[in-house]
Order: sequence, then structure tokens, then C-alpha cells
Amino acid sequence: MRITVVGSINLDLVATAPSLPAPGETVTGATLARHPGGKGANQALAAEKLGAEVCLIGRVGDDAMSGEALALMADMGVDLSGVETDIAAPTGVALIAVDPSGENQIVVAAGANHFVTPEQLPQRIEGALIVQLELPLATVEAAVGRSTGFVCANLAPAGPVSEALLRRADLIVVNEIEAAYYGDSLHRGGGRVVVTKGAKGASMYQRGVEMAWATPPVVEAVDATGAGDAFVAAIVVALLEGMDPAEALKFACAAGAVAATRAGAQPSAPEREEVEELLAERS
Repeated sequence: MRITVVGSINLDLVATAPSLPAPGETVTGATLARHPGGKGANQALAAEKLGAEVCLIGRVGDDAMSGEALALMADMGVDLSGVETDIAAPTGVALIAVDPSGENQIVVAAGANHFVTPEQLPQRIEGALIVQLELPLATVEAAVGRSTGFVCANLAPAGPVSEALLRRADLIVVNEIEAAYYGDSLHRGGGRVVVTKGAKGASMYQRGVEMAWATPPVVEAVDATGAGDAFVAAIVVALLEGMDPAEALKFACAAGAVAATRAGAQPSAPEREEVEELLAERS
């Protein structure tokens, strides 16, 4: 199973604090950690760990942070031949605040991610494709247009996209806030739409009709950063393996739950065995 991910690559600077700040508030007593991140990179690593053969297309800066941002993917065997180095722009950075319950606030400085252009893409993208919206929209649209196989569009963060993208996607994944932003337009293309609802689970729709739903196993959440990306990778892997909608949602919810039990977007990405063990325990 081969999956190409066209997406962002960041270094996450994570401050775990006693509480999340309100506007204008300063919160002290935090601890700082550095983890590889970026929605594209997170999903690429998670899919690789769940059993796919993954190629990532993206961009980093010519700086010390790029090595940190790529390290875990390189160790796991993700194909990074599609990652280019930008001599003018820095590696993307995400500033993340996390509270003791695992809730977070995120601010992203895109850096080199902003300069991934359609020219960096192959003329044909074989196999499955996963895209998100942390790259320039023209690049995301071009990737979808050049794909010859299964396309998953994780429409996050929410923003305008073309009708052509919505109709081409075989699978659209959004959270509740993103689903409200897009409204009924999500369901006009005929592909499957998954709406995630955090601890409440996820539902899958086709043409606006709910096909299946699942709730995640109860776990002790530490950091929700990356849980959504683990879910996206898992739902794609599950569907490509031929799981039915209900099975696929259960598998993806479990993957997201495992990711929430550990700190960091990529360090928390679950192994296949961990997801299957959690499902077995809760069955």
C-alpha cells in the first residue's frame, strides 16, 4: 500500500502549562519541549507506522531545525526524496501551548511550507494521496488534480477550496468546527465525509446520510496534539485495506486515542500493534 502525502513540515515548540492563557494573559510555570510536527509530516509518519509505504512531498529551510523536523520520519523509513530545502525561508514552526487535560492552542509560522509550489509535484501521483490545507491552496489543488488513485482531503485548517477538489476527493476528513465552516458543500461530491468530534467519536457520511459512527476507547489524555493526524492516517490505511466504514472508524478512533496518551505530535504516533491491542482490550 503506497501513500503520497503532500503537506507541511514543522518543528513544534510545545509549552506544557498549568492552564491555557486567556487573551492578554501570561501563564508561567510551563515546561518546554521540541518535537517534529506539521500536519503533513504527522500524517506521513503515522501512516508509515500503521503499515503503509509513505512518500512525503514538502519543504524545509536550510537551517538547524530542518534536521529535527525530519528526524523521526527518516528513522521510520518514510521516503523523503520529495522534500526540498529552501535556502531563503526557514523551516516551519508551530508554537503550541498544552494544559494538563491535553487541550491545546496552536500558532503556526509556515516558513518554507509557504513555498511548496505545483512545480515541486510530479506530473502524476500514483497510489493514494493525502493532502491538508497548511500548504498554498494552488499546490493542494494541483496535487489532487494529478492524483490517479484514492484521494483523502483533510480540510484543516478550514479555508476556501474549489468545487473540483470537493468533488474529486474520495474521502474528506474534518472536525466539527471545520464541518460547520463548509456546511452542505462537503456532501455534494459523492465521496465519503468523516466528521471527528474529539472524545465523542466520529461519524462517516455519504451524500449527507450517516453511514457509520464510532466512539474512541476511554484513555487518560496527555496531549491532543497530533491525535487528529493519527486519525486521518488510520482511516486512510483502514479503508485502503478494505475495512468497512464502521471498522475503519473504530480503528481510526483507537489510533487517535493512543496518540492522545503521549506528548508531541509525531512521538505520539501509534504503532499498529498498539492500536490493535487497545481495540482488543475494549471489545
